[in-house]
Amino acid sequence: MKRNNQLGFTMIELIVVIVILGVLAAIALPRFTNIQRDARIAKLNAARGAVAAATALVHGTSMARQNQVQPACAATGTVPNIAITGTGTLCTENGVVNVTLLYPAPTLAGVVATAGVVPSAGAPTNAQLNVEGYNTVAGAGTIQVQVQGGAAAATCEFDYTAPAVLGAAPTISAVTTTGC
Repeated sequence: MKRNNQLGFTMIELIVVIVILGVLAAIALPRFTNIQRDARIAKLNAARGAVAAATALVHGTSMARQNQVQPACAATGTVPNIAITGTGTLCTENGVVNVTLLYPAPTLAGVVATAGVVPSAGAPTNAQLNVEGYNTVAGAGTIQVQVQGGAAAATCEFDYTAPAVLGAAPTISAVTTTGC
């Protein structure tokens, strides 16, 4: 007796494989498209962490150098000075940083320059920030750091608010990621 061996797949097997591939594509595809949003959120968290660390370092250095004569800054040649009031300038590897009440000032030349989110010596410009995917919005005693590229940069941000009085600490808000 001769047997007839079939080669290939049955229609049921093909349909099952197509259904499985469709389900995998429906689950995996949205996850892959969300990677850019995740990258913007990670960038925002990294900038916030850099601001928090730089703020602590500037505060400690400002306290140590408050009302003390300092040598000229190698990058600019200017002599930094932290007055008894806690305001002035401080020399860092990123250049001269503006200080308010012993913490970085809420400006491009203050907290943004201190954090080093833009690879430049001195105070970064908004154009340099835009190239790196950031934007800032200054307010009264505060600066908002935004990450661009999402649905709304105004809601992909965190705020740095300078202390109101000497002896108080600045406030760094939690990140807002709804627009990332």
